[in-house]
Amino acid sequence: MALLERLRAFLDGNHAEYTHTEHSQAYTAREVASAEHLPPREFAKTVVVFGDDGYHMMVVPGNRLVDFHEVRLALGLTHARMATEEELGRLFPDCELGAMPPFGNLYNNLPVNLDSALAMEEMIAFNAGTHRDVVHMKTAAYREMAKPTLVSLAREAAMRHGW
Repeated sequence: MALLERLRAFLDGNHAEYTHTEHSQAYTAREVASAEHLPPREFAKTVVVFGDDGYHMMVVPGNRLVDFHEVRLALGLTHARMATEEELGRLFPDCELGAMPPFGNLYNNLPVNLDSALAMEEMIAFNAGTHRDVVHMKTAAYREMAKPTLVSLAREAAMRHGW
């Protein structure tokens, strides 16, 4: 896919230290974390939200869910919803659906918001345009390159006990 080359050029151009790995096809953040032998909290899932002022990337740990109440408060929005699959296809034409990397500066400077829990991790990993390619890098380097706004966006996923 063309994005992987563009992402590598962006990372190399910024002298970032990173590794690229490939695994069998995995779609959810937890599946990718498992395939990569990572705790889900280190896998950065990118959720795109549409609000009053347009689209925003929300970058949250793989073991958390986006809390839309927190998103509205943190970004000063009156409404916010997840982007539709059709919208994601238009915004990220060079990515498999749901596998976009968390760099808004690769996509018309889409605003990036990083969950504070993920910002505390030393290392992060994220999709690199496909459901097989993953980039691993230090969170500090990611923050320097993506220039995200640091906010509290997510909550722990509810435990499924069948109650």
